[in-house]
Amino acid sequence: MKRVRSRYPGVRYREHPSRKHGIGADRYFSIFYKLDGRMIEEACGWASKGMTEKKAAAILAELQENQRRGEGPRTLREKRALDDQARQEREAEEKRQEREGLLFKKAWEEVYLPHIQGARRNPNSWKHEKSLYDNWIAPVIGDKRLVDISPFHLEKIKSNMTKEGRSPRYQELALAVIRQVFNHLAGHGFAIDNPVDQVKKPKYDNRRMRFLTVEEASALLEELATRSITAHDMALLSLHAGLRFGEIAALQWQDVDLQRGILTLRDTKNAETRSAFMSGAVKAMLERRPKGKPSDYVFQSKKGGRIKKISHAFFRAVDALGLNDGVKDRRQEVCFHSLRHTHASWLIERGANLYAVKEILGHKDFSTTSRYSHLGENTLKSAIESLNGTLPENRDFFSSVRKKLTKRKKSAPSKKD
Repeated sequence: MKRVRSRYPGVRYREHPSRKHGIGADRYFSIFYKLDGRMIEEACGWASKGMTEKKAAAILAELQENQRRGEGPRTLREKRALDDQARQEREAEEKRQEREGLLFKKAWEEVYLPHIQGARRNPNSWKHEKSLYDNWIAPVIGDKRLVDISPFHLEKIKSNMTKEGRSPRYQELALAVIRQVFNHLAGHGFAIDNPVDQVKKPKYDNRRMRFLTVEEASALLEELATRSITAHDMALLSLHAGLRFGEIAALQWQDVDLQRGILTLRDTKNAETRSAFMSGAVKAMLERRPKGKPSDYVFQSKKGGRIKKISHAFFRAVDALGLNDGVKDRRQEVCFHSLRHTHASWLIERGANLYAVKEILGHKDFSTTSRYSHLGENTLKSAIESLNGTLPENRDFFSSVRKKLTKRKKSAPSKKD
C-alpha cells in the first residue's frame, strides 16, 4: 500500500485496498520523525480502530517536545510501554483498594459460598460450614475488613464456643472454614496474610475409644435382631470384620466372594481398595440375605438405593440396653464406630500383633493403630510371666554355687606359679 502524506507534517497513511471505513477506504496512520540523526517510522493504527490524522499529529508533537526537553518517552514504543506500566499500576492499586476494603461477609457470600455450593455435590458438606459461619464466625468477623482480621478475633470465636460448651474439635472446624476462605481468595489474586496461621490449634484427643465386652456386643446384636435385621447384619459385619459404616453401606454384591470368604472394599476412606475376610458368622449372614444384581447394594435403603446414615434402630437399641447411661464424655459413648474399635480390641486381646491389625483395619498410618497398643498388655504380661522358672530362686542353691566358685578360685594356680 502506497504511503500518502496527510495535511499534518510527519503524518502519513496507507489505504486498505478493499476494507472500508465510512464512505472511504480504511486508513492506517504512521508518524515519521528524526531521532539521534536517523529517520524513524512508527505505526499509530487504523482509522477503523479510532485513529485519526489529528491524533497521530498530537502523538508526534508530544514525542518531539519530549526530545526537545529531554524528558519523557521519545518514541511511540516507549510511550506505549509507559502507558502499559501505568495501566498495570492503576489496576494493581484498584485491586489493592478492593482487597483492603473487602468485608469477610462479602467474601463469604459472593466468593466462597458459591464456590463450595458448586464444587460439592453433597449439600450436607457445605451446609455444615454455613452453620459454623452463621452461628460463630459471622457474629465476630462478618462485618470486618479482611485486612483487619487478626488472631485476637479468632481467639474470641474460640472463647465464645468454649463458653457454649463446644468441643476443641468443633472449634478447629470453625478455624478451618476461615482458613479456607482466605486460601480461596489467595488463589484468586487476593493475597492476604492468613490470620489462622498465627493461632494455636485447640489441643484435644477426639478419638473414640469405647470398646464393647463380648457380653455387651452379644446383647446389642440380640436387641438389634428384634428391631431391624439390616441394622443387625451391618453391626455384625462391623464387629466381625472391622469395617467402617461407609464401607459397609458401599458394599455391592459384586464385591462379595462367598466361595473364598473375601470382601472387596473399593475407594475406602484412604482412597484405596483393600480386602476384608469373612468370619463364619459373617459368611452365614451374607448367605441368608436376599441376593441382587452384581451392582446392587448388599444393604439397601427402603427405596433400593445406598443407605446414607446409620439406622435409628441402632441408637434405640443402645439406649434400651443402657450402654451410654451415665457417660458424660462423648468419646466414651457407644456409637456405630465403637463396633470397629471393638473388633480391633478383640484381635489384640487374642494375640494379634499391631501390624496385622493395621492391615485388617486399613489404616494408612501406623500411629492410628498404635492407640490399641495398651490393649495388648495382658499378652505382653503373659510373655514376661513365661520367664518364671527359667532361673532358680532358692537361696540355698545360690549359696552352694557361690561356695563352689570361691573354692575353685582358691585352688586355681597363681600367675607367679
